[in-house]
Amino acid sequence: MINFEEELKKFHPSMEVGEVETAIYNQDMTDMADLMVKIVKEAKQEEETTEEE
Repeated sequence: MINFEEELKKFHPSMEVGEVETAIYNQDMTDMADLMVKIVKEAKQEEETTEEE
């Protein structure tokens, strides 16, 4: 049987639309474009260090 008092204690209201939007935009998400830029930068740095030697 469901214990309503216990279930009410566990209840957390859902976020409002504005709060969800803020939470999503504050996340640091890396997408494929970010990964490609990072890979190209690292490759250029590695190429420059090998040319200096």
